[in-house]
Amino acid sequence: MKAIAKLFSAVAALCMLFSCSVFNKTASSVSSTAGSIFRGGVKTFTYYNLPENVQDLQALQEGNRKDAYGVAAMTVTALCRYETNPEECFKMLNWLKGEEPLTSFEKEFLRDRLAGKGYKARSYFAGATPENGYTPSMPYKLTPVSNPYTFKEDGWATVSLRSGHDEKLRAVKLRQKKSTGEWFLNDIQCVDDDIPAPVNKK
Repeated sequence: MKAIAKLFSAVAALCMLFSCSVFNKTASSVSSTAGSIFRGGVKTFTYYNLPENVQDLQALQEGNRKDAYGVAAMTVTALCRYETNPEECFKMLNWLKGEEPLTSFEKEFLRDRLAGKGYKARSYFAGATPENGYTPSMPYKLTPVSNPYTFKEDGWATVSLRSGHDEKLRAVKLRQKKSTGEWFLNDIQCVDDDIPAPVNKK
C-alpha cells in the first residue's frame, strides 16, 4: 500500500509540473513562426497597453532589443506616441536608435509625415482599417514579417509590416551591435504618404 501511495504522489507531482509548463507558454505575449528555409518568419506581439515612454519600452519582454522583430514592433508603438506627445515619441525612438539618435532632418521628416496623421502608425495594428478610422482590435497586435532577404546582409535587417489599408509591406531597417547582440532602429520606412486618411462616413 505504501508503494502505491508513493506512485500516486509521484504521478500527481508530474501532473502539476506539466500544468505549470503549459501555463507559462500560453501566458507569453509573443507568438512566432520561424521559416525553415531562411532565418526569419513572422512574429505577433500583443500589447494590453501601448508604451508611453522609454521606461515602458524597457519593461517589455522585447525591451532587451535582442530581437529584430521586437524592435520593429516597438518602433511602431513609439510612432503612435507622436499623436499625443511628439517629444516623448522622439525620446522613445532615440532609445531604439541607441548610439545614433534622430537627426534634425529625421525629426522634421517625422513631423511632416505624422502631424495630424497619427492614423499611419495605428494602421499597422490588427483590425485597423480606413473604414473604422484605423481603430485597432483589442488587445493591440502587431505582426512584423521577414523574407529571404531580410537578414541577407550581416549585421543588418529589414523587417516589414502590413498596413490595414493594403497588402503592401512597409519596412523598418535595423542594424545589429555585434558585441551585445542588440538590434537598433536605423531607418523608418513605414510612414508613407500613400497610407490614406480614414474614410469619412456620413
